[in-house]
Amino acid sequence: MRALMMDTPLLISSQLRHGASMYGDQQIVSRTVEGPIHRYTYDDAYKRACRLANALCAYGIDQGDRVGTIAWNGFRHFEIYFAVSGSGAVCHTMNPRLSPGQLTYIINHAGDRLLFIDATFLPLVEAIADRLTAVEAIVVMADATHMPECALANLVCYEDFIGAHAEDYDWPVFDENTASSLCYTSGTTGEPKGVLYSHRSTVLHSLCIALPDVLHLGEHECVMPVVPMFHVNAWGIPYAAAMTGSKLVLPGPKLDGASLYELILAENVTVTAGVPTLWLGLLGHVKETGQDLGSLRRTLIGGAAVPEAMVTVFENDYGVEVRQGWGMTETSPVAALNRLKPTMSDAPEDARLRIKVKQGRSVFGVEMEIRDATGKRLPHDGTAFGELFARGPWIASHYFGNAESAALDWFPTGDIATIDADGYMHITDRAKDLIKSGGEWIGSLELENLATNHPDVQQAAVIAVPHPKWDERPLLLIVARPGTAPARQEILDHIALHVPKWWLPDDVVTVESLPLGATGKVLKTELRHQYRDHRLPGN
Repeated sequence: MRALMMDTPLLISSQLRHGASMYGDQQIVSRTVEGPIHRYTYDDAYKRACRLANALCAYGIDQGDRVGTIAWNGFRHFEIYFAVSGSGAVCHTMNPRLSPGQLTYIINHAGDRLLFIDATFLPLVEAIADRLTAVEAIVVMADATHMPECALANLVCYEDFIGAHAEDYDWPVFDENTASSLCYTSGTTGEPKGVLYSHRSTVLHSLCIALPDVLHLGEHECVMPVVPMFHVNAWGIPYAAAMTGSKLVLPGPKLDGASLYELILAENVTVTAGVPTLWLGLLGHVKETGQDLGSLRRTLIGGAAVPEAMVTVFENDYGVEVRQGWGMTETSPVAALNRLKPTMSDAPEDARLRIKVKQGRSVFGVEMEIRDATGKRLPHDGTAFGELFARGPWIASHYFGNAESAALDWFPTGDIATIDADGYMHITDRAKDLIKSGGEWIGSLELENLATNHPDVQQAAVIAVPHPKWDERPLLLIVARPGTAPARQEILDHIALHVPKWWLPDDVVTVESLPLGATGKVLKTELRHQYRDHRLPGN
C-alpha cells in the first residue's frame, strides 16, 4: 500500500528559499579576496542567487551541465552553490592546491562549460587555459573595480555576468535524485575520481549535520567553516546553515591563526570546523598572545586524526568542546561523529580522552562494519580490526564517468579500523600505510598520536622503511615546536610507555616541515620515496 503523502522532492533550492523566508535578516559575513569584510543577509543572498540562476539560464547552461569553481569561502561562492545546483546544473568545486596537471584532468573529465574563479587563482587558470577542452568562459568573482589584468579573451566579471538580471527566479522542480554537485578525490594514488552528489543526498546530509550531537546548528548559532568550500562542499555547512538560519562567517583566503581569531571575536563565532593543521595556527596565536577564544563553544575537527594534545588544550585551556568527525569525499563527507555518551561523563579524564580521540559513532543514516581480508564481517568488540565499510543515502555507489560498473552495496573505505561495543569506530591506519614487521602489523596513526602528545612535538608522521630482517620497520619524522629540540631517546621513551616494544620506531628524524597534500593531509607517499634509502641504526 502506498502512503498518502505529498511527493515533494528534496531540492537544494528549497534550503536557501527557506533561509531567506524564515531567517531573512540573519547575516552572512565574508572576508573578501580584496581584503574588506563583506556583510549581507540571507535575503540578499537569495536575491543574488536568483540573479545568478537567471544569468546561467540566459547563457545557455542546461540541466546536467557542469559549472566549475576554484574559489575561497566567500559570499559569491555561496551564491554559486545554490544558483548552479538549484537551476538543475552541477556545481563542480575544485581544490586549487592540486597540481596543474590534476586540475586540467578534472576540468576536462568533468566537462565544465563555465569556470568561476577568485582572482587569486587567475595565474593558475591562465597556465592551463589552452588545455581546457570544454570551458567556454572564465568568470572572475569580483566587481569591475577589482578585475585583474589578463590576456585571456574569455574572461568575464562576475558582477557584470549577473548584471541586471531579475531578483526573482522560478526554481525548477525535478527528481530529487538529480545530480547537484561534483567533487573529486585528491588523487594521491592515481588520477582523481569524481563523486557525484544528488539533491536528495545533500539535503539529507544537511539535516544530519545540523543535529544536536553533530554541529548543533540553529538561528542562535554562528558557524564559521574554516574547511574550504572547495573541499567536499565545506563538509556541507553552507547548506545546513541556510536551512537552519545560523549566522554564517566565511573566512576567505586568510586562514592564519591571527585572522581566524579576529573573526571569532568580532562575529561571536560559536561553532567552527576544519582540519587539525589549521587549528595549530589558531592555538599557537592565542597561546602567544595570552588571549582566550571568546564565544567559541565547540569545534568539529576532521580530515586527519586529532592529537590528544589538541583535544586537551582546546577543552581544558579554552573551554571549547572538540567533536572529531570522520568521513571522506565518497561519504559527502560526514559519516561518523565523536561525542561522549552521557554515561561516560563521570569517567576518569584519561578514559574519556581515549574515547574522544576515536573517530566516533556512525551518524543517523550511515551504517559501518569492519571486514577481514576474505570479506568476513568482524565483531564490534574494540579489538578485532579490519577494513572499514560504510553504506547510506549520502555514500557513493559509483564514480563519475564509471556508472557502468556494478553499484556498491557497501563502500570500501580503505581505512583499517576497530569498532567497540558502544559503536565508537577507531581508525588505526590507512590500509596502504600499515607497516608489516616480521609478519605483524604496526599502525602508524597510533604512533603519530603518541608522538604529538609529547609537549615538544608539533607534528609527526610514521612511515615504513625497508629492513633486512623484519621486512619493514617504522621511522618517525617529527616537527618540533618552536624553541624546542626534543632528543631522539626522549621521544622513544615517551612512546614506549604505551605500546609493545616491537612497535617502537627504529629511528626518529626531526624535520622542518612535513609535505602536505591538497586537503592538508601528510603526503606519506612522498615521505616513503624520500626516505626509501634511510639507514636505520644498527643496520
